[in-house]
Amino acid sequence: MRINPEVLSLAEHLHTLMQADWQALELPARWTPEDAPVEVPGHWQCAPVPAALEGRRVELIVAASDEGAIRRGVQAGADATVLDLDDVFSPRNGNLARAYANFETLAAVPHPFLTRVRPLAHREGRVTFDGRPSLAGLLDLAAYTWAFRERAVVLYLPKLDSVPEAEFWRRALDLSERWLDLPARSVRVCLQIETLPGLMNAEGLLYALREYAYGLNAGRWDYVFSVVKHLGERPEYLLPERARLGMQEESMLAYARHIVAVCQAHGAQAIGGTAAVALTGDPQTDAPAKEGVRLDKAREAAQGFVAAWAGAPELLDAVRGAFGAAPAPRPAADHLKAALALPRADSIPEVAARDAIGVALAVFGAWLQGVGDVARAGRSEDTATAELARAQLWHWQRRGLLSEEEYLKWRRDQRPDEAPAARLLDRLVLSESCVPYFPGVAETMFPEVL
Repeated sequence: MRINPEVLSLAEHLHTLMQADWQALELPARWTPEDAPVEVPGHWQCAPVPAALEGRRVELIVAASDEGAIRRGVQAGADATVLDLDDVFSPRNGNLARAYANFETLAAVPHPFLTRVRPLAHREGRVTFDGRPSLAGLLDLAAYTWAFRERAVVLYLPKLDSVPEAEFWRRALDLSERWLDLPARSVRVCLQIETLPGLMNAEGLLYALREYAYGLNAGRWDYVFSVVKHLGERPEYLLPERARLGMQEESMLAYARHIVAVCQAHGAQAIGGTAAVALTGDPQTDAPAKEGVRLDKAREAAQGFVAAWAGAPELLDAVRGAFGAAPAPRPAADHLKAALALPRADSIPEVAARDAIGVALAVFGAWLQGVGDVARAGRSEDTATAELARAQLWHWQRRGLLSEEEYLKWRRDQRPDEAPAARLLDRLVLSESCVPYFPGVAETMFPEVL
């Protein structure tokens, strides 16, 4: 795989200095409801928002490898564009090289760009150092910061669980700035609160990165996936289908309110979730979906979020129109306890189990072919929703709400046993434990010939 030699030099520098730090991290993090949040000092402020993002209301998220989609988003008038290397991205089929090449091209385009690098738990076998797979997030960081070194470098950091992980990123940012001779603390990051430990330690994460961080972002479906991973085998939790875990549910409202509360306490911005409906192109048919997006974003604006993501250019206006007035400060409250008061399932409807199987199979099949998201049943499904779907199936199977026979029958109704997506889903659902992330398993089961 061809990568700019300057990028490889920076990436190798980061790996040489940080490999031991990475190995010392507990990945994936272990967390229980009995763990107390990390304590931080009472009075401190975050880094200022990047100048290019002041006043923006909607950010378009697009796979970093998809040059056409990026161009359409810029032309459609996105306030900013997130070049994604995580949930709507698959690194396969040459996409990683295309994404890194796009960074270098887009650095000359007068438009606000950000990127979302991959999580710390992910390894990248397409690029090795000393015979070992690289750390995907560090490699992405090197590619983006090198390309954008002469303009604003703004990143989303995904799936943070713990303060040591935030401190790891702080050192990586500092080393990158020094290598590229950038002004100290000039890189800006927004932290994604999309894990249960991350929510419980949101203030600690922000404090650890306060010299770089300007905000927190709500990643709802990855968050619910994390809830299932961490609570799925505890007897007091028996979690329902996705439709019962929407943002109007009380525990999910508490999740959003805590993100806003932490931001407002420390001068940071709260960025809302993704509008990810799949539109048909017919204005009359799409009108209800766009109205649903507007109402969802109006809820976020009322909660105190200042902007949100759109999953398609056609949704930019619906998202942008919900934000505008400065959010009012809200009184402090214990949202963390409420976030753990999750709804309980006594049974799972067959239609919900079949839908979860269908989501996972569709995304897995596309991901293995190099496509990061798919349109299905009026929704845009990606890595986050596929992770949630397969984790719920594992949870229900382990807890007796879904038998192995039922699962295999309904899965076979959609894909035969020999299909790669089916083999991957079976491995994840019928496992003794909830596997942390599917891409690592997928790359091991179906390695690309490079």
